[in-house]
Amino acid sequence: MFVDQIGKFTLSRLEAAGRWTLFSGASLLHVRSGGALGSRLARSVFELGVRCIPVIAIVSAFAGLVLGLQGHYVLSRFGASGMLGTLVSLSLCRELGPVLAALMIAGQAGTALAAELGIQRSTEQIDAIELLDISPEGFLAGARLFASLLVFPSLTALFVIVGVAGGWLSGCVLLPQDPDAYWAAVHSALRGRDVFECLLKAAVFGLLTTSLCAYQGFNAHRSGEAGARAVGIATVRGIVLSSIAILAADYLITAALL
Repeated sequence: MFVDQIGKFTLSRLEAAGRWTLFSGASLLHVRSGGALGSRLARSVFELGVRCIPVIAIVSAFAGLVLGLQGHYVLSRFGASGMLGTLVSLSLCRELGPVLAALMIAGQAGTALAAELGIQRSTEQIDAIELLDISPEGFLAGARLFASLLVFPSLTALFVIVGVAGGWLSGCVLLPQDPDAYWAAVHSALRGRDVFECLLKAAVFGLLTTSLCAYQGFNAHRSGEAGARAVGIATVRGIVLSSIAILAADYLITAALL
């Protein structure tokens, strides 16, 4: 019975992964279904990007401040406090920037997306779209997937810039670091490869986060519950799976590009 339960669980997870893959493919292929693609893209950019700017700016500022403090403390023990700019810039650009920005966007915009589609499913709005011979995947999720390719790299770049400035404020204004040495270290540390890896991770995280949250909301009725409880379950699953996918993809991309 134990082996049987493991087999059923594995098959159910594989089936869910297959449905998610088909959902993502249909969303991208039928993005023009229903028309008004430009307005849907603009709305998606606003919902995924503009609304998340305040939280991205706040989190990145404090991340930079903490990195400046901790970096100064650690590097000064080895007589390498002049490398603070290198530590802050590379940490933010290669790892912390893409991951933290994606987690913040998933926490704000991803949960809203999953809840919105979950409500549309529970109120049979998605069924009504299907009756109009419009692809609900493309109409509801396609524009958001394309918008994520623009929004996530842009907000990640903002995260890195504000974070580096926060490291400067912490290390050179609040602590006795040389500002010129800090910015010189930042300039010499960052290379095109680092920026490429940062933006690539952001784009991949954007597709994963948006598709997973949209899929969970779109299939809220499969949770075995109905109404508000189904929407809540879909929202929680969306943010949990997105967070796991972000961390797993971060490791895979880092291992592949090293």
